[in-house]
Amino acid sequence: MSLMRITTIACASALALVPSTALAAGQAASDPLAPLQVPASVPLPPQAPVVPNPVPAVSLQTAGAVASIYNQYQMKPIWFRNGAPTVAATQIMQILRRAPLDGLASGPQLADLIQAAVGRAASGNPADISAAEQTISAAWVLYVQTIKQPTPGMIYAYEVLKPQGGRTDQILLTAVNAPSLEQYVASTAAVNPIYSRIRDAEWARMQATGTAADPRVIANLERARSIPGRGRFVLVDSGTQRLTMYENGAPVDSMKVIVGTGELPTPLIASVMYYVTFNPYWNVPDHLVREKVGPKTIAGGLKYFRSMGYNVMTDWSENAGVVPYESVDWRDITAGKTHIRVRQDPGPKNFMGVLKFPFANPQDIYLHDTPAKELFNKEQRTLSNGCVRLEDAARFARWLLGRDPVAPSSEPEAAVQVPQPVPIYLTYLTARTGEQGLTFGTDVYGWDKPGAAAQVAAAYVSPVARN
Repeated sequence: MSLMRITTIACASALALVPSTALAAGQAASDPLAPLQVPASVPLPPQAPVVPNPVPAVSLQTAGAVASIYNQYQMKPIWFRNGAPTVAATQIMQILRRAPLDGLASGPQLADLIQAAVGRAASGNPADISAAEQTISAAWVLYVQTIKQPTPGMIYAYEVLKPQGGRTDQILLTAVNAPSLEQYVASTAAVNPIYSRIRDAEWARMQATGTAADPRVIANLERARSIPGRGRFVLVDSGTQRLTMYENGAPVDSMKVIVGTGELPTPLIASVMYYVTFNPYWNVPDHLVREKVGPKTIAGGLKYFRSMGYNVMTDWSENAGVVPYESVDWRDITAGKTHIRVRQDPGPKNFMGVLKFPFANPQDIYLHDTPAKELFNKEQRTLSNGCVRLEDAARFARWLLGRDPVAPSSEPEAAVQVPQPVPIYLTYLTARTGEQGLTFGTDVYGWDKPGAAAQVAAAYVSPVARN
């Protein structure tokens, strides 16, 4: 019997992936990107008023779209009340001065542009007030669109998981209808609590030292901006090798995890969890079949192979049959001349443990249990081929299911649906905030280096072998 050549198989198999249409049923109940309701950022240090002379020449490419919206909706002033600028207008100028941290390099120049326009509006001339109003709106729209850019290199399994609300009309109409304009501006600019803590710490350092932004902070903020600011979700941080469970935007539990090595890093992913799988099979990645299973099978023969619960399968389909052990030339396997699918049955030696937590993504990355608990004692836990091993899979399943995780049967791959779909975000943060201010962990993946974001994006165009 000829054996199927395996070219791109991830952690185990893609059989557990759920269809994208499944999101629709649970989206309303667990929308991870509803309008952010987070505490306002730490107030910025006051800036001395300096009216630029001449007015800076800076591109405000959103001005045309903003003018059209004002005309279409016959919009009344947002940022002026009775001819005077609001507190929110001053907030925006302060926010723009630190905007290079958010990826908007022209932010300080835009702040100067607004300040000059507001100065002219002090004349009380309706034309000057209208011009200043639309200048503020155009700058604000550009800023919001900048912080709502998708994270470079992040795999978004569903479009709804990308940062939302970046259209010009959405931004301006949200501002118009905000119960508190000042709170709206502050909460929007905060992005999420993790993002704002990192940015505020770096801004404070810059103000105190007079130095430029650390490029590592910019890289971390790009990765952090896709994290929700509210709702129930899971955050896996490969930088700290921890998983954190969030409810109402606040952390409620956390545990150690094992993530990918520097050579096979855990990707940046945003997806949704729908199922918990009990008694999972483990589909051995091709390189481990060649480097581990093959040599041990040659040494130990059928006795070793059977003791580990292994089977050679005809192909990678859900209904694949079993290939007779005797028909396999294991020396060709170890030499890389032949590629086969080896599947491990559920049991005490299964490398997946007793629980698997799948979520849709093209790399077939998932979370899973592990029998090798001693590895969680290591300080640096970048040890897997990309998938995420959990310190306490049963505790995580209990949080997802809302009850004790009891297998529905002894059958392999027994799937149990979670009561409500839960968004999951896999990121990589090396910037940490604490009593000593902003510090950095080891950049194992090298993703803090200039230009790394483009390399990350290119690396995950197609699936790779994982486990």
